[in-house]
Amino acid sequence: MAGKGRQNADEQLLLSLACGASAENAARKAGVCERTVYRRLDDPEFQRRLRKLKTEILQRGVAMITAAQLDAVRTLVELQGHAQAESVRLGAARAILEMGAKLRETVELEERMAALEERLANQLRAVA
Repeated sequence: MAGKGRQNADEQLLLSLACGASAENAARKAGVCERTVYRRLDDPEFQRRLRKLKTEILQRGVAMITAAQLDAVRTLVELQGHAQAESVRLGAARAILEMGAKLRETVELEERMAALEERLANQLRAVA
């Protein structure tokens, strides 16, 4: 039974810490002392689980933002073309240009990284 309590405390600690809680707040939420939080953070397996959970949370957030991007761009395009106030149209145009430049840069970097990774993999295969 004690193992189940620790497992529940660990799950609450992981969730709290992954969401940015301080050790003090995470301990309070999990019903453990702050020293327990630091002991758990010293455990490599706990650290691995925390990193994994943080990655999962980040991936969910990125997926939600990705899903909303098309609507956001559509809104900017509509504002650019239909807004009466020049300042609104100007702001929409600037946002579209900035996003386009960042997107191009990101795509180019991804392509370059993929090419480098492929070249490295080929070199490693040639050596092996």
